[in-house]
Amino acid sequence: MFQLSSQTAPLSKAEHYAELAVQARSLLADEHDLIANAANFSSLVFHSLPDLNWAGFYFHDGKELVVGPFQGKPACIRIALGHGACGTAAQTRSTQLLRDVREFPGHIACDTASQSEVVVPLIAPDGTLIGVWDVDSPSVARFDHEDARGMALLCAVFIELAWARAAH
Repeated sequence: MFQLSSQTAPLSKAEHYAELAVQARSLLADEHDLIANAANFSSLVFHSLPDLNWAGFYFHDGKELVVGPFQGKPACIRIALGHGACGTAAQTRSTQLLRDVREFPGHIACDTASQSEVVVPLIAPDGTLIGVWDVDSPSVARFDHEDARGMALLCAVFIELAWARAAH
């Protein structure tokens, strides 16, 4: 059975993300079902990082983003490409780091408690848009560039182990 790692010594943010990547590899290593892996990945991140109120996936269905497995309050179900931070990340294929969501024009407030956000586009090895990984916090400035890099590292593990091996 998988066990969340509990460190006794404080880790730097980069070390914490590296440890989470190791845990994600272990968690996803033996499962081939995409939804099961996405659900467990969401739970791992949500329960391993402080001050989060939402962590989850939006998968691209060929036209728009559709909510996938997540941890947190109920979310927006569909997001058009180019709309909000998730749609912008998907359309531009670039990570969106919102230190204060109120400063992002067109921000979609699925949960009004969310004050900061990181959205990482998920791109398959063949260049196909898979969707986005979205993490929200109720605190302004919860996320910085180190968090964005850490989330991108975690997403690379997800794509390698969950997406690449799943039947599409």
